[in-house]
Amino acid sequence: MESWEGGEPAIGIDLGTTYSCVAVWKHDRIEIITNDQGNRTTPSCVAFTDVERLIGDGAKNQIARNPANTVFSRFQLSLYDLILIICFSHAFIALLIWLSYGILDAKRLIGRRFSEVMVKEDIKLMPFRVIEGPSDMPKVVVTHKGHEQQFSIEEISSMVLAKMKEIAEAYIGGTVKNAVITVPAYFNDCQRQATKDAATIAGLNVVRMINEPTAAAIAYGVDNRFGGKKNVLIFDLGGGTFDVSILTIDGVGKFEVKAVAGDTHLGGEDFDNRIVNYCVEDFKKKWNKDLTGNERALGRLKVACEKAKRILSYDTQTSVELEVLLDGIDFSMKITRAKFEELNMSFFTKCIKQLESCLADANMKKGSVDEVILVGGSTRIQKIQRMLHEFFDGKELCKSINPDEAVAYGAAVMAAKLCGQTTKMIKELVLLDVTPLSLGKEIIGERMHVVIPRNTPIPTKKTMNFVTTADNQSSTDIMVYQGERTRSTDNFLLGSFEISGIPPAPKGVAVLEDCFEIDDNGILTVTSKVVSTGKTKSLTVTNLSGRLSKRQIKKMVKAAEKFKLEDQEFKRKAEACNALEDYIYDLKNKIKRNDIPPKDLKNVQHAIDDTEEWLSTGNVASVDEIERKKEILEFISRLAIF
Repeated sequence: MESWEGGEPAIGIDLGTTYSCVAVWKHDRIEIITNDQGNRTTPSCVAFTDVERLIGDGAKNQIARNPANTVFSRFQLSLYDLILIICFSHAFIALLIWLSYGILDAKRLIGRRFSEVMVKEDIKLMPFRVIEGPSDMPKVVVTHKGHEQQFSIEEISSMVLAKMKEIAEAYIGGTVKNAVITVPAYFNDCQRQATKDAATIAGLNVVRMINEPTAAAIAYGVDNRFGGKKNVLIFDLGGGTFDVSILTIDGVGKFEVKAVAGDTHLGGEDFDNRIVNYCVEDFKKKWNKDLTGNERALGRLKVACEKAKRILSYDTQTSVELEVLLDGIDFSMKITRAKFEELNMSFFTKCIKQLESCLADANMKKGSVDEVILVGGSTRIQKIQRMLHEFFDGKELCKSINPDEAVAYGAAVMAAKLCGQTTKMIKELVLLDVTPLSLGKEIIGERMHVVIPRNTPIPTKKTMNFVTTADNQSSTDIMVYQGERTRSTDNFLLGSFEISGIPPAPKGVAVLEDCFEIDDNGILTVTSKVVSTGKTKSLTVTNLSGRLSKRQIKKMVKAAEKFKLEDQEFKRKAEACNALEDYIYDLKNKIKRNDIPPKDLKNVQHAIDDTEEWLSTGNVASVDEIERKKEILEFISRLAIF
């Protein structure tokens, strides 16, 4: 391995909903690392077959023939994909059939509980089984090598992260352990810890987790050096999540997050669904038939509606057209940009309200915002851009950073900083982030008592005293919640623990000191202490209901290593088989060219036939056996030729 600038390398990873991206600092700049297909982004996609596991482009490319065992966040059509559809539409029929069975948005599931209403709604659209696992955890069920297997969402995400790690290692030329990973700004504590667990399973040490819009702001700040201070607003609207963040950048490397807001369940696919519903109603009016009962028809319609949405970003009208959509009926409907905007106005308005909330939390007037930076594919929607343009009184929007790579770019800058890079630009970087949601505990009457308000700068540590609520109370439950609602149960329960050993005393006399501490990654530790005795008990959001214990993570790390070895063995077998088949092909060409003497032709042909028959059985025991078969052929052919 080459000597790396600044010591041991650390990479930046954007674990995206649809595509992931990895970057590293090298040669005094950030390098976006291409994968083995030469692409700068990799599909967040994992597939299981009878013989192997595929991740990234390989997994995406086999979706049509293996839909029930392919797990990915969300398929989006690139311009290249659209060209292929136009040129080779028949090849995509199987893909459209698969898409009729729905989608899995892993980013919307990670860190969630199976019993949550939103989770139950999401899994209705999935093409494979999702079951309730231990501790209310969603688990994906697939068939791999003929056996049914269950995987947590963290495990699936870890496979994508492991792929990004592998891509980086191929570029760097050695092992990579340390990484900065990005998450949506509005991820709660459980979602952040679940992402960190996924990284651990992948063999990565998370030196820092940063918010996606913050990473994008770093990318902007590094590429746009300026004197003085700038207030920058990052408007990040992707396929499944929405974040808005306000930062102050001082021009010499200090990035101070003032406030964040957003919705982890709002994005491009919600806009698609509004068009789908509109088409379903139109079809029902015209033909008195309900498309929602036919998954294939509904899925084909979803693909067509997403394509229509993309066209409406640069054209004023388009058509949703599908042959033989249901019961032999062809469907065709024009949709204008104005109609699309009308259908989704409630979502667009919600985005602007989140923006207003973020400004209020930052105590900043909109006129004080110097730059509005667009990140995420859904910001290409014209109405979103017009609403932002009008909201900021005609201010030009910044579209200069690459929306697909900016987040990984910023993460890699932070990674370089944390791994000891001494370049002046990196050395001067200081990031002051905030916690996105309020943190507190339940008190009497199911009320939420906030200990750390949202948008508090992190890392932070806050302590509050509480008293007993009953005479001679010997123990109490500490229920830790995250959210903005007054009633505790309307917020997200992060976890609970009991502290006992409180000395007998009248109500209100015994004092408990509760300490809430958030680290650089936004992960919370709560400690409760009986003041009179000094007895303490702590909780870190790592193994709560629906999360993974250290023992489970250790087991998954071993399973991931086993998968990696199996993948490597399969690759070796595939390469050995290819080499053998290539040699057979060459021998056949030699026979055609009469390069094999007639007296030896029979022996060579017999050896070829035996080898091809052996290959056709599929019972390939090992790489060594394949290589021996090739050696035998080589020996026979050498005897014949020489």
